[in-house]
Amino acid sequence: MSTNREPEIVTRNGKPVSVIIPIEDYEELLERAEDAGNIAWLKRARNKKRHYRPLEEYLAKPAVVSE
Repeated sequence: MSTNREPEIVTRNGKPVSVIIPIEDYEELLERAEDAGNIAWLKRARNKKRHYRPLEEYLAKPAVVSE
C-alpha cells in the first residue's frame, strides 16, 4: 500500500462491518483484483483445447466480412 496510515475499521454492535482506507490504497486494491481476474482468464484460456488447421486450408477459404 502506498501510505503509512492505518486503515480505520468501522464496527456495528461491536463487529467489524467496513474499512476506511486512503483512496490510493483502494485504487491499488482494485487494480490488483483486476490483474488477478486477468491471470485467471489467461490460465483458463491456456488450458482450453486448441484447434489447428493447415495454413493452406486457412488461405484457401475466402475471408468473411461482417457488416
